[in-house]
Amino acid sequence: MAIKKGKLIRRIISLIILFIFIAVFVTIYNKYNFNYYMKSVREPHLTTFERDKEVKYSDTNSYKITNEDYNDSMFFQEIQVTPNTPYRVTCMVKTENVENIENMISGGAHICIEDTTERSSSLTGTNDWTQVEMLFNSRNREVVNIGFRLGGFQEKSKGEAWFSDFKVETGTPDTSTKWKFACFILENTDAVIKQGSTSKRVKESMDRADVLNIERNMLMFKNSIRTISGGRMSAEYETIEITKPITSLSYDNENGYYLSEEDASGLIDNYLKGKDYDHIFVVMKLGDINKNLTGDIHDWIGLGGMDYYGIGYSNIKIPEKTNYSFTYNASVNTFPEEVFVHEFLHTLERNSEENGYNIPALHDYSKYGYQDEKIVGLKKWYSDYMQELITAANGSKIGIPKTIYNIKPATSVDFQNSYEINVLKEPENIMDEINSIIKRIEKLFINRKNIELGWKV
Repeated sequence: MAIKKGKLIRRIISLIILFIFIAVFVTIYNKYNFNYYMKSVREPHLTTFERDKEVKYSDTNSYKITNEDYNDSMFFQEIQVTPNTPYRVTCMVKTENVENIENMISGGAHICIEDTTERSSSLTGTNDWTQVEMLFNSRNREVVNIGFRLGGFQEKSKGEAWFSDFKVETGTPDTSTKWKFACFILENTDAVIKQGSTSKRVKESMDRADVLNIERNMLMFKNSIRTISGGRMSAEYETIEITKPITSLSYDNENGYYLSEEDASGLIDNYLKGKDYDHIFVVMKLGDINKNLTGDIHDWIGLGGMDYYGIGYSNIKIPEKTNYSFTYNASVNTFPEEVFVHEFLHTLERNSEENGYNIPALHDYSKYGYQDEKIVGLKKWYSDYMQELITAANGSKIGIPKTIYNIKPATSVDFQNSYEINVLKEPENIMDEINSIIKRIEKLFINRKNIELGWKV
């Protein structure tokens, strides 16, 4: 009898231990299992990831990132996409005490495409559940890694962020060849720049003649772009005058100071809400021929090839020197809109390369026998560049592929008849959970193998 009682007690103890083990396992699993998501951190030991069943927007657990100190961290999942198709990714985000180390807009809590600069706007500070949205065109890609991030490429963030209710939609691309341009005329500049060991205040204002000249150039740009492209594309545009001054400028060694996305954000974001532009020009005045403002403000007229949340983005600077005419003059320059054409072509050049096309570099006109001519500049080069009429060494005709004019940034118009695709969803049953674990283990082994082979992961 005593033996049976001992066996019973041992069995009960074993069951209790088993239940405790299961409870602990379930707790840890529910907290730290990230389903199909992979994790990425710049600095290990500063960030924790967890599933949160207490703080959540809906019935599903949220995904929490905690950066104890400034860091760049994310979780991401690979999804299949159809090339040259617009996609919209949304989720609900809640933040507590999120701050960026350099106060750059590229940090904070946001959606991104891993290993690219493509991203949504971000949240900083403390925010209750807020919907965040990212639009992107898949271009020639068949897979992308959708990431949910606290930090950024150029920024580190600390604080807590919860992500929940993920949704991916595919839209119908606008394949028309009519592009919509925004030209922001930033009339005033009042910024402090460093020149060597000293600082200098750049304080400039456009006069009415400057503004009218820009507006005339945009009208000429609209007319020229159709002609130069041989009818492959057309343009419509809006000019927006902004009196709020430029207060910050960014710097790189090649170009000196310029207006980056970070610098422009507080000036133009409000004007972009509800708009669906395909390209953005920002026009500014940073110097004057009668003032000593050379040095780190290099003598560039335009900068292109950048993007603003996936939209082509170009800087245009009113020339401070007389070696370039920004005004139409039949005896000097009949193509003053050239700088607008040139910088926009940098966007088409970039789009072509990102879609897998091998095309001539925009600045390599002399290699193909073209010259910067008096009165008309590089108009002949641009025309042949846009119409694929440049003669290559093998005799073939090269330039911007015709299909590029149909591939525009994803905008809200593309999602008027969108449909949701079943990705980034929470597991619905135990088999889904098990499958997610297997997929994550497989991904970890693939990444490990790639690291051993010297591949970037």
